[in-house]
Amino acid sequence: MKKRILSILALLLIVAMSFTSCSLFSDETDATGSPSTIVINGETVPSYTNKAYVYLNNGKPTFTDKEITTKSYEFYSELDSLGRCGVTHACIGIDLMPTDDRGEIGSVTPSGWKYNGKSNNNKYDTTLVEGGYIYNRCHLIGFQLAGENANEKNLVTGTRYLNIEGMLPFENMIADYVKETKNHVMFRVTPIYDGNNLVPSGIHMEGYSVEDEGEGISFNVYAYNVQPGIEINYATGENWLSGKAPEVEQTTTQDPNSITYILNKNSMKFHKDGSSCGNSVKEENKDIYTGNRQDLIDRGYSPCGTCKP
Repeated sequence: MKKRILSILALLLIVAMSFTSCSLFSDETDATGSPSTIVINGETVPSYTNKAYVYLNNGKPTFTDKEITTKSYEFYSELDSLGRCGVTHACIGIDLMPTDDRGEIGSVTPSGWKYNGKSNNNKYDTTLVEGGYIYNRCHLIGFQLAGENANEKNLVTGTRYLNIEGMLPFENMIADYVKETKNHVMFRVTPIYDGNNLVPSGIHMEGYSVEDEGEGISFNVYAYNVQPGIEINYATGENWLSGKAPEVEQTTTQDPNSITYILNKNSMKFHKDGSSCGNSVKEENKDIYTGNRQDLIDRGYSPCGTCKP
């Protein structure tokens, strides 16, 4: 009985790992947190040039016979410890597609959308970024395919370029095919992160039409999460115009109990900074102290009874 329980637990662990794993290995990372080397299923992804996506494995998807089904379903991984989406997969059928218009999704804040409480969704000239704003809340499985609205497990921080040029053509392809044939399409979408980066470097998408064994739909692509003319720090989501260094906010950390006092080294009294009694201390006896009040008392100083610091 004990061996049987252990075997079941091991099987569940393997299944869970297959659902949540993202195939990514990075040998090096550049200054913006973007991986210089991405390997998916043993194949190295070329660096972005001027194409929104590249084909992997000669364009052939890697679904196993056990994964392929004609029963419509959808699966979304739980968010990881950094709040990031994981792999999603579905069997897209006509019964899964929405019949209502898309709802609001602005309530979802994907990982990398904000950093230190500030939005990373900067607005640029519309000649550089369609619509102006660099980021979209990108559906992993498009709304037109499964009708998911504000599902935090299905929305990532993606560039406008990724959403429109990289992912949408394949989502449209699947939607048109299913509506026309009433067949099913296996669809798997995996956001690819480098290390602990909050913004995915790209999206791995695979599609396969079931009833006609891939005659209608068959693809395996990697879409780059880039925006031409804009540099992105994938670790945080921050972004700026190419060739222009990002502005760095200068911040200082100060103890809220840290106050400046005037010391009288002769009388061992301390006074309010700027008070008349503090200003009257002779220069040879005067000292300036900035720090915690209790620390002064512990050092033998006592507060002035007049200015009451």
